[in-house]
Amino acid sequence: MKKTYRGWQEWENRSLQTEYTEETPLLSEDGTLLAKGWARRNVFRYDRERVKFPLRRKEWDFYQISDGKRMLQISFANISLGGYASVVLVDLRAGKTLLSDMAPFVGGMNRYILPPKGDVPNDVFFRIGNASFEAHTGAERRRLRYENGSIRAEIEMEILPGLENITTVLPFQDYPDRYFMTTKQNCMPCEGTVQTADQKWSFSKEDSFCILDWGRVCTPYSLVWYWGNGSGRIPGPDGKEHLFGFEITWGIGDESNATETCVFYDGKAHKFGAVDVETFPKPDKYMEPWKFLSEDGRFALTMTPFYDHHSDLNVGVMRMHSHQVHGLWNGTVTLDDGQVLEIRDFYAFCEYVENRW
Repeated sequence: MKKTYRGWQEWENRSLQTEYTEETPLLSEDGTLLAKGWARRNVFRYDRERVKFPLRRKEWDFYQISDGKRMLQISFANISLGGYASVVLVDLRAGKTLLSDMAPFVGGMNRYILPPKGDVPNDVFFRIGNASFEAHTGAERRRLRYENGSIRAEIEMEILPGLENITTVLPFQDYPDRYFMTTKQNCMPCEGTVQTADQKWSFSKEDSFCILDWGRVCTPYSLVWYWGNGSGRIPGPDGKEHLFGFEITWGIGDESNATETCVFYDGKAHKFGAVDVETFPKPDKYMEPWKFLSEDGRFALTMTPFYDHHSDLNVGVMRMHSHQVHGLWNGTVTLDDGQVLEIRDFYAFCEYVENRW
């Protein structure tokens, strides 16, 4: 039975959850998608030259840092026709953008090429006019820097030993050469500063965490998705604090082989099934509670929103329209061994996005 993403419906069977554990090519020489599923690290060999329709190729590294009070986004995107480096700083509690800067470029087909994997050591340095973007990934640390004139953002994050992620490859029905491949790396404690000529803001490892949203995709023109994510610390049954996070994405492509859904606990990924939200938030329910439930019942959380970070970039043939809603989450999640975690007032977000790009 078919399931839509506009409210509770009867679940269709999505239990295959094909997991890849060994290195495998993503695309054949003619651009046909070979791998469909998920992994705990990026095992998919990506060759951007094999993409059959390079004008539909999009590649990005997106970092979002937050302590639950302020949110920093630093990103670099190459969408073939062009791209950008950008930084955004938001006061979540006041609902106010403190800083926003973008350095765009035209023509990205064979310029500003990002690494083919995001969870292994690599180095990136790009200059666009007066702006620069740097990302250095090592075995234990990531260092991130954006600079443009008097604006400077510098963040360092920890990569804990054995830290797993969720990397998924989702196909599109009737498009054998289209795919959506992302890596979501959660639970990275981080610290750093953002400053201008007359102001400075700081993040501390005590309460700040980074999520890396790494994407290499070749998609149809129009896309709709939900994306929810959070990282932090929660008290465990042993009375100690444990690293906890989750990743829920749905609405993109064909989920017959995998869903982009998992819980992270002490750095390990615990996979569960498809997720839906009880009430479709569009057009005017974004600030009402969002009740989430997975098909297997292992993810049952409700978000009470306190801020809708709404953005709408509309240039006619291209539109990127997003409601990224931030709030406090309460409920339960169940780990692979059956252990049930009680989640209380945990800060995280979920967004609803409609793109034409």
